[in-house]
Amino acid sequence: MTQINQALELSSASMRDFLLDYAFYYPFIMAWMWIIGGLWYYLRWENRHDLGPDYPPQTRNQPPASILIPCFNEEDHVRDTLAYALATQYPEFEVIAINDGSSDRTAGILNELAKVHPNLRVIHLLTNQGKAMALRAGAIAAKNEFLICIDGDALLHPNAVAWMMVHLAPGNRVGAVTGNPRILNRSTLLGRLQVGEFSSIIGLMKRAQRVYGRIFTVSGVIVGFRRTALHRVGYWSEEMITEDIDISWRLQMDHWDIRYEPDALCYIYMPETFKGLWKQRLRWAQGGVEVLLKHTTDLLIWRRRRFWAVALEYIASVFWAFIMLTIIILFLLGLFVPLPEGWHINTLLPQWNGVILGITALVQFGVSMLIDRRYEPKKRFFKNYFWIIWYPLAFWLLIMLTTIVAVPKTLLKRRGKRARWVSPDRGVKDKTDHEASKL
Repeated sequence: MTQINQALELSSASMRDFLLDYAFYYPFIMAWMWIIGGLWYYLRWENRHDLGPDYPPQTRNQPPASILIPCFNEEDHVRDTLAYALATQYPEFEVIAINDGSSDRTAGILNELAKVHPNLRVIHLLTNQGKAMALRAGAIAAKNEFLICIDGDALLHPNAVAWMMVHLAPGNRVGAVTGNPRILNRSTLLGRLQVGEFSSIIGLMKRAQRVYGRIFTVSGVIVGFRRTALHRVGYWSEEMITEDIDISWRLQMDHWDIRYEPDALCYIYMPETFKGLWKQRLRWAQGGVEVLLKHTTDLLIWRRRRFWAVALEYIASVFWAFIMLTIIILFLLGLFVPLPEGWHINTLLPQWNGVILGITALVQFGVSMLIDRRYEPKKRFFKNYFWIIWYPLAFWLLIMLTTIVAVPKTLLKRRGKRARWVSPDRGVKDKTDHEASKL
């Protein structure tokens, strides 16, 4: 009996050590993979033009493009969005605004603007059909092969279309190009944290994923498509809560290439309340789980093996969230209930491994922000670095919790239900408008 108890205790200790090791090594390894991949991308591709996004590439003899803007209850932002889109510096383009059954003044504003701007067309859907259907309607109505899609509240950089067409026009196997969203509203702590997040986390990840062969998702707020590629995969899915993740997976599984172009800038609004941020990140997490479940069978096909690394990394991140939850639960239980020694978690405070993770995070943030500095005002660079050092304390916990909630929510979701629009939190309006005026 003593030997059995010793064996059980040893097994418990081994499991605890596995949980703690995984909680440490997963973010540590992934951070260095992003750092190395991001630096390689910068040295190989991004450093090719030191002048930056304000100096566009050659656009002579480039094919025309269509800018698609799906709108739902965007009366507060749609004038600015269309003004920036219509100011695009590109030889030949059209702008198509799709009003997806808005209940506010969006339809009237769009009709008013269409009378003034001859290259603006407006499509009205009688009832709200969801963003996927709005994009599909715009894609079918578009005159051109190349489609630049932005959100109804996004502000497109004048040269963004030109930079995206650098990849789309000559690359016959390029199905999509994802751009570089920049946060416009920075009036609160959450806003400032997200500025750093998009630079040091999302931007660096996209660079690294491009180097390693496959991109997890395009940025739905600024992305260009080849309509032939969209047609082959059946356009956007009406049931997926995040149509951008799903279309990214389906295009790449059909062997289309997706590029990342950091000079294709688009200025966006992000949530500045905890409630708005929670809803947004839960939707992102649920979208990832939905796509993984939908394409599990497809991933088993050998010719789609290049996508395995992206899928495995996402599975590892979901696994990490549940391991972190298990560690926290064991620690809390140990405060009130005697646990076997092998399951006892002494503390959640950083030890030597926490210090190493902290240093790694600072290196990652520093590298990514140095790469990204050309897209930010110089005076804001170190200010953003100060705020991003607090990112792990807040956002890692948020990512963990939203992932844990998203898994059962996705499993229990009723199949066949169309995804609908939800008006997002777009920050503190008065200060946001002040930032927009400085663009």
